[in-house]
Amino acid sequence: MNDFFYLIPVALVLGALGLAAFMWSLRSGQYEDLDGAAERILFDEDSPLKGREGKRRSADWTGRPDETRN
Repeated sequence: MNDFFYLIPVALVLGALGLAAFMWSLRSGQYEDLDGAAERILFDEDSPLKGREGKRRSADWTGRPDETRN
């Protein structure tokens, strides 16, 4: 029974900390643009690396590219 006198306040403090962290994330705009990341992955805006345009990289069963095979 004495354990409950320690566990209940600890549980309440942890719950309050979790609620405070959630409220902070709401106020700081963490949930404002939920669809943006999902749509950004669909568009390829990266430019190719310099010096790599003509080279093809193939890998064998080891997963290593041709340049590193012995």
